[in-house]
Amino acid sequence: MTRLTRLPAVSAAALALGLIAAPAVQALDLSSMSADERAAFGAEVRAYLLENPEVILEAVNKLEQQQAADEAARDDALVTENLTALHDDGYSWVGGNPDGDITLVEFMDYRCGYCRRAAPEVEQLVSGDGNIRLIIKEFPILGEASVLTSRFAIATRLVAGDDAYKDVHDALITLSGEPNEGTLRRLAEGLDLDADAILARMSDPEIARQLQDTRALAQQLSISGTPTFVLGEELLRGYLPADQMEIMVADIREKRS
Repeated sequence: MTRLTRLPAVSAAALALGLIAAPAVQALDLSSMSADERAAFGAEVRAYLLENPEVILEAVNKLEQQQAADEAARDDALVTENLTALHDDGYSWVGGNPDGDITLVEFMDYRCGYCRRAAPEVEQLVSGDGNIRLIIKEFPILGEASVLTSRFAIATRLVAGDDAYKDVHDALITLSGEPNEGTLRRLAEGLDLDADAILARMSDPEIARQLQDTRALAQQLSISGTPTFVLGEELLRGYLPADQMEIMVADIREKRS
């Protein structure tokens, strides 16, 4: 996922024209000009752009930078407003170092290809650092198979506890094929878990409440895709390799020192 998309050529030209013409409009007050004067002014601006086309790209780049800064500021505000729900909702699994100095929250979907790609990167970051608190937010958005696997993972935690949840989480993120009751039963039995109890618990209203609350939190944060991370107090939309997250972790600690 990316923050911005490239502006089309027509929009870029209009933007450049606006940026160039705006000071002149204020000084000349185009509304007081005659039709001929406005046409002449427009011709001058057009001629300038044709002679200096690089101005259009400069204007587009400036706008993109401003949009990125504005979006980052909005994300920071959203995280601050929802920090308690992110870090202490009372039901999300907490791993890594529970007393770590930095918290990493991941909104994930077991059927998401980028979540699967991110899983070993997150594991590398958390285990290699040793001082990161990891929180998993079950956020199934890719259909019934996603909901089924999230229900199974949460049911496992309710029946068998945190360690069993982690084992199931790791197994589900690499599960091939479409999940169904049979594959989930075999998965549970392969981990020496009570498959009957877990499958029966999947219809527990508490699981529906947890998924609904997480979805509501995602909406509050304008999260519509997975994986989405909150590292410290920064919202990161999309996949990031471990080395990039390591740099960000170091930057957070440096700013705090």
